[in-house]
Amino acid sequence: MKENIIAHSFGITQKERNQHKGHNSFVVLFTGLSGSGKSTVANGVEKALLSKNINSYILDGDNVRQGLNKNLSFSPEDRKENIRRIAEVSNLMIDAGIVVLAAFVSPYRADRENIKNIVKDNKYIEIYVNTPLEVCEARDVKGLYKKAREGEITNFTGINAPYEPSDNPDLEIDTSILNLEESVQKVTHFLENKLIITNE
Repeated sequence: MKENIIAHSFGITQKERNQHKGHNSFVVLFTGLSGSGKSTVANGVEKALLSKNINSYILDGDNVRQGLNKNLSFSPEDRKENIRRIAEVSNLMIDAGIVVLAAFVSPYRADRENIKNIVKDNKYIEIYVNTPLEVCEARDVKGLYKKAREGEITNFTGINAPYEPSDNPDLEIDTSILNLEESVQKVTHFLENKLIITNE
């Protein structure tokens, strides 16, 4: 079957799309426990980027599971497939010249490494939202920790499923120490140089 699939070569390159938009494109993965602040920070970053005329889009774990990945569970195998699909979608959006802000628990190092392999090293930025479990659980914004503690949810990261911390993230933030404005500022400041198109 694969031998009958031949990629089509189009006339506009990613470089040309980036130049047209005036900035580089890449994926920013916000990884961390549920309730750590990933989506909230990503939303703030998108607003900040929009104010600077940067084209961006948020891929959020819960939102994507309502459509593209609604057939997947939270088993390790389905988590892997969830992240693989996100990586492929991100790759398409990067090619379109868009900065992708991906907010996913993505608890396994191997899966995060797979994103990097799919989109390529220089198009991947990993931000570890390293907010302590006790803070995330105290927030329990969706009531999921309570359900996990009561046995209503299995494979819940941090309670009855593991989270493998990033060994070497590009940036680390803790939303129990930094407020939203400070977190957003730290991320956007880090991204400034990444957005600049060079002649390389």
